[in-house]
Amino acid sequence: MSVSEWPVDRAGVVETVVTTLGPNDRWNVAALGVEGLDSDGPAAARTWGRTRTWRNFEERGAGYVQFTRDPVDFVEAALTVREEDDPVLDSADAWAEVTVEKRDSGEDGGTQWTDWALAPVETTVESRVVPATNRGHAAVVEATVAASRLDVPAYDREALVERLEYFAQVVRRCGGEREQRAIDRVGDLVDGWSPRETP
Repeated sequence: MSVSEWPVDRAGVVETVVTTLGPNDRWNVAALGVEGLDSDGPAAARTWGRTRTWRNFEERGAGYVQFTRDPVDFVEAALTVREEDDPVLDSADAWAEVTVEKRDSGEDGGTQWTDWALAPVETTVESRVVPATNRGHAAVVEATVAASRLDVPAYDREALVERLEYFAQVVRRCGGEREQRAIDRVGDLVDGWSPRETP
């Protein structure tokens, strides 16, 4: 396959949704931070633990990296087991079919990590949007990071819950309808915490 160009050009870590084909021939949906989208070489991503994404990358060597602004889809990708019949979500503004190659692996705090190189082979821009900054959207993304670490022994649960409460407050002040629904969904998925109890 020939290498294509990424549909976005952005420095730093970009939070994406990735779909990978599982052994049941359904597409697993997960969150994936990708960096190096502004470089000439392959982009990079790290998976933590023996997740479905890790397994499918190992077995298939491919997936679809998607760029979506929908906070509910992002929460579902980050915190649930979600499978779809099709690889591209309706909310994707752009996507890239990628090949993946394992670059390195190790362990940190008792959790296995694997570094991957991602090369786009086909890309599509579904819609172009005028950039707008919404603190509520950013807070939802950060809430999923905190929530995903709650059961990791290397992290302080109390500190993570405090972060969740702060992010929920930001969403309540700054988020729109989808952000409000997304933070409520985080609460549905996190044992022992609810944003509805946040002042």
